[in-house]
Amino acid sequence: MEAIVAILVQLIGGGVGGNVVGGLAKKVSLGTAGNTIVGAIGGWLGTWLAGLIPGLSGLVGTAAGAATTAAGLDLSALAGQGVTGLIGGGVLTAIAGVVKNATMKQA
Repeated sequence: MEAIVAILVQLIGGGVGGNVVGGLAKKVSLGTAGNTIVGAIGGWLGTWLAGLIPGLSGLVGTAAGAATTAAGLDLSALAGQGVTGLIGGGVLTAIAGVVKNATMKQA
């Protein structure tokens, strides 16, 4: 159950990040649905990558860590996963928008 909550936090954070980037940088926007989908994927990937980096792995540690709430979830890990999801979603949306624009110019 804790893993599902963590993945949902990553996906939602990524979707929000993708839409924020799409709203701020109209040239890289993929539309609301595109920003949300690419952002959610970026949120999941960004959190996964952050977990592989030794300095950041503690930030996005398992959501079922030592300092838990009554529900058994580590809120600091969930917050870290949400923030890295937000950043990852924004970055992947920006990259996808730049690639889309580059391929449209060639066509």
